[in-house]
Amino acid sequence: MANEAVIVELLGNRGDVINYNVADGNAIAKGAILQLTDDRTAAASAADKPVAGIAASEKVASDGQTTLGCYTNGIFDILDSGGGGAVGVNVVLGGVNTVKDAAAGNAETGLIFGKRFATAGGGGTEEVRVLVGKHH
Repeated sequence: MANEAVIVELLGNRGDVINYNVADGNAIAKGAILQLTDDRTAAASAADKPVAGIAASEKVASDGQTTLGCYTNGIFDILDSGGGGAVGVNVVLGGVNTVKDAAAGNAETGLIFGKRFATAGGGGTEEVRVLVGKHH
């Protein structure tokens, strides 16, 4: 993959890692933003999907590993999907390992997973306060 999130600061209990089920055949890079796909199951991210968290370690394809820890609480440098945005705006997945501004109704559908900690130009990397599973 590319453009993985980079830790700026882990919050809570060292990032409040939650373990998720993952497919053995999938390769997942450390720092990949993972989407929630099924009952406590995570996979590579896509736009407008609920976020499970940020991969806390690398997962090698077909290594027999079927669980992976994800950070759910921290500040990360994450790539903007191209639209840019203002500081303080809630964000959702904009595509693979990217964020975009949340739209009306995203809070009700559980898509918001963070808040911009800096103003971002389109396509730039920015600090995002990630807090998965909490209201913003």
